[in-house]
Amino acid sequence: MGKIDDIENHTKGSPTATLDRGDSHDGKASLKGSEPHVGRSELSDVIPPDDGYEGKHRWDPLATWTPEEEKAVVRKTDIWLLSWLCVMFFGLQLDRGNLANALADKFLDDLNLSRDDLNNGNTIQLVAFLSAEFPVQFLTKRYGFRYVLPAMMFAWGTVSWGQAWIHDRASFYVTRALIGACEGGFIPGAILYATYFYTSSELSTRLAVFWSTLNVARVISALLAAGILKMRGIGGHPGWFWLFLLEGLLTVLLAFISFIYLPAAPTKTTGVLFREPWYTERQEVIMVNRILRDDPAKGLTLLNEPATWQDVKATWTDKSLWGLFFIGLIAYIPATPVQGYLTLTLRDLGFTDSFEINMLTIPSAVLQIITMLILARSSKYFNERTFHCFVGEFWVMPLLIALITLPDGGREWGRYSLITLISGYPYFHPIVTSWISENTFDVKKRAIAAATYNVIVQVGSLVGSQIYRDYQKPYYKIGNTTLVSISALALITFVVQRFVLVGLNKKKEKEWEKMSREEQLAYQNDVTARELDGNKRLDFRFVY
Repeated sequence: MGKIDDIENHTKGSPTATLDRGDSHDGKASLKGSEPHVGRSELSDVIPPDDGYEGKHRWDPLATWTPEEEKAVVRKTDIWLLSWLCVMFFGLQLDRGNLANALADKFLDDLNLSRDDLNNGNTIQLVAFLSAEFPVQFLTKRYGFRYVLPAMMFAWGTVSWGQAWIHDRASFYVTRALIGACEGGFIPGAILYATYFYTSSELSTRLAVFWSTLNVARVISALLAAGILKMRGIGGHPGWFWLFLLEGLLTVLLAFISFIYLPAAPTKTTGVLFREPWYTERQEVIMVNRILRDDPAKGLTLLNEPATWQDVKATWTDKSLWGLFFIGLIAYIPATPVQGYLTLTLRDLGFTDSFEINMLTIPSAVLQIITMLILARSSKYFNERTFHCFVGEFWVMPLLIALITLPDGGREWGRYSLITLISGYPYFHPIVTSWISENTFDVKKRAIAAATYNVIVQVGSLVGSQIYRDYQKPYYKIGNTTLVSISALALITFVVQRFVLVGLNKKKEKEWEKMSREEQLAYQNDVTARELDGNKRLDFRFVY
């Protein structure tokens, strides 16, 4: 049965009618005379899912449901899926951030390393991280998220506890490379996995929760480190030995649980731990149809359908994404060295006790959780992205200027307050990530775009990690001046990107209005061309 025939089979008795999706959040569906719609979420009536789509047996273009029923489905998804993905993100941050905690325990002195060696180690980690990004996306699309993501977690957890036995610069560099290679691709893979369970309007808020988990992990890891580092001397080992060992073993345990916990798809949630499905049959119908009405492209690509190099080419040549990729390169740099050097800066400012230092890192993590969630919720409420990202970026600039102009000597608590405010800035990464997802149509292209963006963000982190140098300490005024300039460039880029997307939409609208109503309907019913053209179609609109 062809795709258009599929729709007609659901609309017998009304051969010239198409489904008006109405308000998808209320699950309303009605039939009316054929009217061509524009915008991704308005195209579900002309784009039925592929026959091999995992939820095809639950697809019903005439299905309706109440807001309360949909809220119940979302709430169940938050409890069962989002909560465990947050646990996995916790494991990621625990092993990714324990090096910063180890610095409070004379880690560099014990290994006879300089701060430049530390920078080099971070650079090696990022290069390895970047090299793994695209291979991981191909693996997740080929073998499935439920297997690849836990396997990665097991791998980096093993390397993490193995770090306990590093003893010199070479072993430090080797473990940095291995942990980067094992973690690369996890975040975009987890994000793409979540898109199969959430609508686009729900995604940015859930991503904010993901990254809030990273900050919760910073708080918990600081508390754990404050206690574990007191174990220095037990068994003749330094405190950081026990930090790496215990936190790495915890991650390995979480990886084993994840292997038997994660579902294959919204309609395939049974497994070793769950003998009964997460959702009732009615809830599966709601889940599948609300997702497809929001983004019908998710029904055109199977969860295990592999991406190709043609998908990579299509992504990298998409001009609508270039500005967002450039934003990923520069927008997060201004806060990167301030956050990465927080514990060392506190030591430079005269704080010497490792417990005190780790406790002083907690306020910035808590602040960022609060500001990030507020920003994401506001972005969802107003259905706006550019201005919210602009606010997040602008937050850092005056604080950096204050650090530059603050006189040398003394004022430790004043500097600490500024550093804390910078480190706790409203992190808009979830908004940009969701923005990219919304502006790509094809799911495989979306996976490549997410990986590309994450690679570019990590390149920005690499640049940011090299801005503070030994000769600038303890105030890093040269580095902070550079950060102010980069922040200004990022602010300009956000404005330009908005104008570019507005211009692309106007160009599409102009061409669309030249077509007759019959031509528009024929254009929308060309499913083969739609799958090839994706977000280049005249009835697709970019969001900003």
